[in-house]
Amino acid sequence: MKPSNHLSHIIQSDIYYEPLAPEFFAGVISLGNLVHGDNYLTDALLADYYTKSFVGNTNASWVALYKNKVVGFRLTFAHTQWQTDEWCTPTLWPVESNTVCYFKCNTVDPAMQGCGIGSALLRKSIKCAQAQGAEAGLAHIWLASPGNSAFKYFTKNGGQLIKKHPNKWRYASIHEGYDCPVCHGFCECEGAEMLLQF
Repeated sequence: MKPSNHLSHIIQSDIYYEPLAPEFFAGVISLGNLVHGDNYLTDALLADYYTKSFVGNTNASWVALYKNKVVGFRLTFAHTQWQTDEWCTPTLWPVESNTVCYFKCNTVDPAMQGCGIGSALLRKSIKCAQAQGAEAGLAHIWLASPGNSAFKYFTKNGGQLIKKHPNKWRYASIHEGYDCPVCHGFCECEGAEMLLQF
């Protein structure tokens, strides 16, 4: 259930944001696996993602905290720290691929949705990505999110659809132990390749 406007205002004043750091890893993994399915995040994966968040001392990944608990996070790879793959279509991007950061994941505790956490995390990641030298950010949006909320959220914040990719997470479900929360058996969810220019 989303909070009322009054409660949302009270909660927003109590939410604070910090760059991702190892002391938040356990909370990030727990929330990520709750929302996205078992083994979506592991200690090894998150440690790797954390390293990819940096250019120099600037970290583009952030967490949201409420009463010292992780209630949201955005994992963002710096534009120099990731490689395009078969799910990317750089020939359709309006900017050079080497200026694009990667929005790996945005997650908000279902009980805290509607409090502006996702948008606040995105703004903080964009500011850091710009400082790192990025001109845009790419995301693969989960089109099976409840009410297609992920696509709506990213579109509302300026994301443009580039291409839809069937079975985006199937490999992870077959070979990496990912347990999709909506598919029975192996994941067949479609991912939307979306780009947000800064």
